[in-house]
Amino acid sequence: MQRLCFARVYDRGNGLQLRRMSTMTRCVRVAVMVASASVLTAGCGQPDTAQSVSGAVVGVRPAVETAPVSTDADDPAVWINPVDPARSLIIGTDKTEAAGGLYVFDLAGAVRQIVSPLDRPNNVDVEYGLLVGGVRVDVAVTTERKQQRLRVFRIDAGETPLTEISADGGIRVLDDAVGEAAEPMGIALYRRAFDQEVFAIIAPKTGGTSNYLAQYRLHDDGTGRVTGTFVRRFGNFSRIGAEPGEVGEIEALVVDDALGFVYAADERFGIRKYHADPDHPDAAVELAVIGQDGYQADREGLAIFAGPDGTGYLVSVDQIEGGSRLRYYRREGTATNPHDHSEVVREVVTSADSTDGLEVISVPLPGFPDGPVVMMNSIGRNFHLYRWSDLQR
Repeated sequence: MQRLCFARVYDRGNGLQLRRMSTMTRCVRVAVMVASASVLTAGCGQPDTAQSVSGAVVGVRPAVETAPVSTDADDPAVWINPVDPARSLIIGTDKTEAAGGLYVFDLAGAVRQIVSPLDRPNNVDVEYGLLVGGVRVDVAVTTERKQQRLRVFRIDAGETPLTEISADGGIRVLDDAVGEAAEPMGIALYRRAFDQEVFAIIAPKTGGTSNYLAQYRLHDDGTGRVTGTFVRRFGNFSRIGAEPGEVGEIEALVVDDALGFVYAADERFGIRKYHADPDHPDAAVELAVIGQDGYQADREGLAIFAGPDGTGYLVSVDQIEGGSRLRYYRREGTATNPHDHSEVVREVVTSADSTDGLEVISVPLPGFPDGPVVMMNSIGRNFHLYRWSDLQR
């Protein structure tokens, strides 16, 4: 089952101007694991487009593969270095209990840093401009599921890119629940446009049919450390699983910062849409349910490809073994209804296995002229990096 993929959203402006971003994550069904400690680069020649070979579907191959994590890859996020885009970073989770961690990779897929141990860090997301100690800093926040808390890390371009700035060793969340309903899995970060406040939206391992998601405001605790204040519960859940009597999950989440919406992948039902601002007059209203038909497996990773003037795509993963499929929905809806995302405008078969987490970036980076698409690859315990343009052929 997937992580709420929190995909981060970036708009292209002049040069490398970052207008807004948002993200997505997931639990992974790990099939056969291939042990490989080397960095794999598949950037030779033209990528294969999806085609039929002897009855089997061959998906688009990645431009780059990262080195593997130790045990169980799950969710990626991307940090764009605003000074030197070539030094941008991919942050991925190894969701092992007790001995898990965050892996920081460069754009060639090599490991830059490992933050461990973390106790089952399912998902991770990145946000820009959180006010800490009187200055705006970029942060990566991960759910530490078995400790029922969030861990917050400042991001910079140094030799050790992640430095923890959580108050009290981690932000306790979901205190109103017990058991697996108190275990945070999916996470998406939201920066509100009018006041730059930053929020974490969290999906637990399980829960009831209403008020499934929890939202916290992230802020300085007065000592230069980050804490969280609960602001609301919201969101519906079908509880439908893959088999009769089985309860599914909501893990993948993504926020579209620029447009102010959050999407949650109810894995066997559909993708639910809400206002991300907890103070919006219609904050409790479910605005749409997207993608209820046409999936072969779980709805997992979610991401936003942010085009100009609010256009672009909501991208969803169909978590298929051996070749996960991407489905594209219009970010802006239709001319008459901004919440009508019923049309699937594109489907792409990739070579990523049983993908949970997804990240899509619409800012050009070295080697990725239209931005990268980062997908968890279960069988390799790693992450695939695709060129956005290669997936459009």
